[in-house]
Amino acid sequence: MPYTPSGFFCDRLIRERERRDGEGSLNKPQRFNSQDFAALRQECLQRKSPFEDESFPATVESLGFKELGHKSNKVKNIVWKRPKEICENPQFIVGGASRTDICQGDLGDCWLLAAIACLTLNEKLLYRVVPHEQSFSEGYAGIFHFQFWRYGDWVDVVIDDRIPTFNNQLVFTKSAERNEFWSALLEKAYAKLHGSYEALKGGNTTEAMEDFTGGVTEFYEMKEAPKELYKIMKKALERGSLMGCSIDSLVPARFETRTVTGLVKGHAYSVTAVEECKPSQHKDSKVRLVRLRNPWGQVEWNGPWSDNSKEWATLSKAEKEKLQHQSAEDGEFWMSFEDFKKNYTKIEICNLTPDALEDDKIHKWTVSVNEGRWVRGCSAGGCRNYPDTFWTNPQYRLRLLEEDDEPEDNEVGCTFVVALMQKNRRKERKMGANLFTIGFAIYEVPKEMHGNKQHMQKDFFLFNSSKARCKSYINLREVTQRFRLSPGEYVIVPSTYEPHQEGEFILRVFSEKKNTSEEIENRIEADHPVVSLLPYSARVCRVMVLRSLGFFIFPLTKHDLHMFFFFSHLSPPPPPLCLFYLFLLCGSMTPQPAPSSAGEESEEDQQFRTIFQEIAGDEMEITANELKNVLNRVITKHKDLNTEGFSLESCRSMIALMDMDGTGRLNLQEFRHLWNKIKQWQGIFKHYNADQSGSINSYEMRNAVNDAGFRLNNQLYDIITMRYANETMNIDFDSFISCLVRLEAMFRAFQAFDQDGDGTIRLSVLEWLQLTMYA
Repeated sequence: MPYTPSGFFCDRLIRERERRDGEGSLNKPQRFNSQDFAALRQECLQRKSPFEDESFPATVESLGFKELGHKSNKVKNIVWKRPKEICENPQFIVGGASRTDICQGDLGDCWLLAAIACLTLNEKLLYRVVPHEQSFSEGYAGIFHFQFWRYGDWVDVVIDDRIPTFNNQLVFTKSAERNEFWSALLEKAYAKLHGSYEALKGGNTTEAMEDFTGGVTEFYEMKEAPKELYKIMKKALERGSLMGCSIDSLVPARFETRTVTGLVKGHAYSVTAVEECKPSQHKDSKVRLVRLRNPWGQVEWNGPWSDNSKEWATLSKAEKEKLQHQSAEDGEFWMSFEDFKKNYTKIEICNLTPDALEDDKIHKWTVSVNEGRWVRGCSAGGCRNYPDTFWTNPQYRLRLLEEDDEPEDNEVGCTFVVALMQKNRRKERKMGANLFTIGFAIYEVPKEMHGNKQHMQKDFFLFNSSKARCKSYINLREVTQRFRLSPGEYVIVPSTYEPHQEGEFILRVFSEKKNTSEEIENRIEADHPVVSLLPYSARVCRVMVLRSLGFFIFPLTKHDLHMFFFFSHLSPPPPPLCLFYLFLLCGSMTPQPAPSSAGEESEEDQQFRTIFQEIAGDEMEITANELKNVLNRVITKHKDLNTEGFSLESCRSMIALMDMDGTGRLNLQEFRHLWNKIKQWQGIFKHYNADQSGSINSYEMRNAVNDAGFRLNNQLYDIITMRYANETMNIDFDSFISCLVRLEAMFRAFQAFDQDGDGTIRLSVLEWLQLTMYA
């Protein structure tokens, strides 16, 4: 059965549950597209037919979408073949996986291949990504699997072994050995993870390094590199860190162009060794060397210490053996550290843990992982250049409780690394997605606000400067920086540079001590405060008006009074309905005095009942359509709301909220209770509809919902915005009331089932459908 997505929010809830059960860990990786490698292989063996992957078929769709899409000439003669159709004795790995097994094909994914070459230097890491016991002989069923770290989780990706070929030659990554296929299959699994082969074109080596290790990457610009860069590089390799470097090309058209020295601009290289040697003419000093590899498998440095340079003649045989010097056009070469610094512009080190490489000690770091989302109209506030929306970005509270064990100076400080990564942009390229320009800022939380987990409001950011921030906003998949701050409580605000840009992200915080990092507003609860909404007019005004109309006295606002006079100038409706409108406008604005004895009705109750009965008929209940007519005759007179009234669907939701007897209609008491709520929520709406435009800005919805007594988290605020805001990021009165009606109904239903108060309920399919279909 083909893989059928269940929807974003459903998938996210399932993923969160699986993660709580250990899914996504190294020992229990998630099954990508829900494919179970062992079960599928066994099924194919029993069926005696090789596996064919329907979720990544051997078609143009898996190749690409533009340059490798349907209309491209590049794909016309591509034939998908299994290794056994390409050569006589295919092998998964020949003589152990090594960096020379990776040769770039016709796909611009040198960044990926440079990372794979680095991966081969650490056998433990390699066989985590490339699981053991896979071959083309014993247990062969045309199915293979690979494991990658993906935004906080380890995933197991299953593929079949059909590979794109042209004239019986592999089109993309290949090995120096014609019958070796592990690197080509690894590339295919990585392409499946991102949607197509073409999605892998162009990138940063750090992406693949992190996807192979779950590590965190730090960049060093050569012009700003620390004095101890050589020592940093050497220790990084000793600790199993992956390392890559590149030469920036200022002119995009000159990407991957060869220089006179044999180096290629805009191209990714692997750093595979850092060593020192002692030439015979250098009696007291040593020469520092760096070994690099071009993933093309050819085109090498031709300067000092290149394969055939005269410098090698100055070394003893033992020194040459130690450096494993070979004179071969295999893409690997040595160069002096000084030439390395002169020629390369950037180096990337992917640390398995972000241990300070300048330090001689290896620390144990703790890591906290937070997933988040920027949603247009709710939490995509942009950087601090946009103060009206910056505060709406997701916020994460960081508590630095313990200082470093051995501070570098006498000042008390806590070292931590913040890594902000945007998700899925590569996979969404076929839909025109590019990397956003992202960054983050860190603010110190005032002592009086410690521990309250409240979302920092606009004024806080207007009057407080950041305590630390990333060096710059940049369009990379991940922005990483190391900090050292005093113990205390801080808030991290990740954002895109421009507001209103939607995307998902993962925020990781590594620290030497067990400090905490969590999303603000992670409580979900509802209370029902008594909201004071509109100022009441002078009592003498109420008494005079009501007496002149012959009514008993009950609370009336100035606005209600204006509305009544407005009604008096209209074509007179039927008298009972006119009186009923007055009750709607004036009644239930403050708590009414209790009856003198049980079962006794007040004069007001009797009057209200009489009017309601004339509208509802003998059944004393009104339908959704009648409710719509009644409410809209009143609400549309509130010119400051600038609304066309409630839709029939909104009125059905209101009835579902208040319907206590399951009739699908409202009786007198249910209607009065509903009207009380509408009046309360109307006051909140008016507060945020200060310009009387008839709508509130969706970015303000967070505070409006809070004022209504609901405490939600960022995920729910995002959902509210997507569900109820219009294309201009505004929420009208009808949508506002509908949202609060739905919230109240869902909270009420949940609390009814949550008898033990543990925050979880269990429902059957029938119960679930009854609740959700009628809500």
